[in-house]
Amino acid sequence: MREVSFIKQNKEKWLSFEQAIFNNDFKDPDELASQYIHLINDLAYAQTYYPKSKVIVYLNQLAAKAFQKIYKTKRENTNRFVEFWKTEVPLICYQYRKFIYIAFIIFFTFTFIGVISAANDGEFVRSILGDNYVNMSLENIEAGDPVAVYKSGSNWGSFIGITINNLRVGIIAFILGVFGGVGTLYIMFKNCIMLGSFQYFFYEKGVFWESVRGIWIHGSMEIFAIVIECAAGLILGASILFPGTHSRYTSFKHGAKIGVKILISTFPFTFFAGFLEGFVTRYSNIMPHWLSVGIIIITLGIISFYYLIYPFKVQREITRVPLLKPSFA
Repeated sequence: MREVSFIKQNKEKWLSFEQAIFNNDFKDPDELASQYIHLINDLAYAQTYYPKSKVIVYLNQLAAKAFQKIYKTKRENTNRFVEFWKTEVPLICYQYRKFIYIAFIIFFTFTFIGVISAANDGEFVRSILGDNYVNMSLENIEAGDPVAVYKSGSNWGSFIGITINNLRVGIIAFILGVFGGVGTLYIMFKNCIMLGSFQYFFYEKGVFWESVRGIWIHGSMEIFAIVIECAAGLILGASILFPGTHSRYTSFKHGAKIGVKILISTFPFTFFAGFLEGFVTRYSNIMPHWLSVGIIIITLGIISFYYLIYPFKVQREITRVPLLKPSFA
């Protein structure tokens, strides 16, 4: 069968199924599961005969959405809490992975702008971080402890205060996505410029490595989580700007629901980053290099795996179901 004929023959069925999933318009889980199997058959057929077709991407996304619905409505008892992080969030991250990639591209671009600005304007760092913070950092560098600022306050006080602040930043970055994503971009720009100029400041003073060992012990998870939260904000913005075949309000509700789930998924990482900043970072200048570097690599590896690699693994697993004879064969 030619690809055009294949699409023409099944297009209405796919669109109807997509609309039913979007509006949760199924009489019972068995109906959903049955149509899901037919969809997987179509996907397998397309992968076999049209391996380079864009229809494979579309059917993959549709299958992932259907799989989520099956998990929510299946009759056997499951641990909803576990399934949320084990299956639901990874599938969402797979479906909306382009937003995550875009968020990272924007993050690196804005951070680079901060570095370049600090390198070409001697007063830029002070205008961003403030004179008091810069002067304090200079005093710490002269005292041989560039990141001594993380030693201020008690362990628990720092942990609680830092965690609340990071949660606030992430939530605001998401909520401001309601302005077509512009508000989210503003939060990203503000924080990335600060990060870029901050790191260049330490580089210029010859203590870049010492700052990396300290800042990124907690920063790996903290910054990564913020980028993911900004991706959620961009999804929210896109749901308003590009409703597709749905009403703008329906699309907004769907985008908000997806964004909130992604936002919530970052909270454990934000809490752990706050814990590291409150209890571990303050000892970065006295701990062995291998330990500080090890913590950075492990924390970055865990959160990178969860949001960038694991979603592909879950997506592959949902397509591994016994195939029926395709209805179009």
